[in-house]
Amino acid sequence: MDHSTHHAGHAHDLATDQHHAESHRHAPKASWPMAAKATLHCLTGCAIGEILGMVVGTALMWGNVATMVLAIALAFVFGYSFTLFAVRRAGLDLRTAIKVALAADTVSIAVMELIDNGIIALVPGAMDAQLSDGLLWSALLGSLAVAFLVTTPVNKWMIGRGKGHAVVHAYH
Repeated sequence: MDHSTHHAGHAHDLATDQHHAESHRHAPKASWPMAAKATLHCLTGCAIGEILGMVVGTALMWGNVATMVLAIALAFVFGYSFTLFAVRRAGLDLRTAIKVALAADTVSIAVMELIDNGIIALVPGAMDAQLSDGLLWSALLGSLAVAFLVTTPVNKWMIGRGKGHAVVHAYH
């Protein structure tokens, strides 16, 4: 029995396994533009949800807390849906796509919403401003800008560790 091919094949399998193990140990390269793009993706969904929540809460004459809860919930819904639709287009089944969206966006959206809503709550008069008031829109735009600046390094850190939007990039 010739064992040379068996040993050569076994050596190749070990080399392949070692290569795969090493590639999983090394985190993906996370650039600032990649992190900014991931953050902008989340910011878009958050902004749509926030604005829609404020409009609906105001139209229904809800109080500040109920309107803020609705806006935050819609920010998560829209933030997740952008990723969900993108990975579904890439061919993932619904269950897997939901898992990918949750893994990719939860931390990013949570940080963004914490910063965004925290700033709006701290700006005097912003919570009581009407949709026609410039104070509301300037506070919202300013809070989203700060949320973007704070969340971008978070996304860069997560992508560099194979988390967050790095999970989505595997399906593009």
